[in-house]
Amino acid sequence: VQLQASGGGLVQAGGSLRLPCAASGLTSGSYAIGWFRQAPGKEREYVGAIRWTGGNTFYVDSVKGRATISRDVAKNTVYLQMNSLKPEDTAVYYCAADFGGWGTSVANEYDYWGQGTQVTVSS
Repeated sequence: VQLQASGGGLVQAGGSLRLPCAASGLTSGSYAIGWFRQAPGKEREYVGAIRWTGGNTFYVDSVKGRATISRDVAKNTVYLQMNSLKPEDTAVYYCAADFGGWGTSVANEYDYWGQGTQVTVSS
């Protein structure tokens, strides 16, 4: 299983970004794709997740209303759309696969991780 997050960059506060997470090697079954982020000097933080079957989504309170996680089944890709970006959203963003799970906020329960993509929000 390989996960590849991309789409990061420098954006001004109030702007938007869409981060794709391309997944390969995923077989049919129950799993969820989660998004996490890690700012310098801070612990990795759960952003949200989507269940591959059914498309149920979950978000941390700090991004609710500003983030949308979606999936393109044909492309095996999950997207994190972030709007109204704030400087505190600056972090490396990671996607991860939780096999057999629903998209928990506990990072250690994820089975595969992609490399991160840097998002920097300037004030």
